[in-house]
Amino acid sequence: MNDSQTWYIVKGSAGNCEIIPSDQVSDDNLEIIEQWGPFSSQEEAIARRVGLIRAGKCQPV
Repeated sequence: MNDSQTWYIVKGSAGNCEIIPSDQVSDDNLEIIEQWGPFSSQEEAIARRVGLIRAGKCQPV
């Protein structure tokens, strides 16, 4: 496992938020409405995504 990997939460056009590694994030992706991050671990990104769902910013998948 790569320790330098960072993670992002991205909100798609359907309103769902997904957690993706930083190497899959691109500036020209028109599907991404909002993004949060980077987060140092996938676990931290999952915890933040739960908070975004509770705050009404994301729909659960």
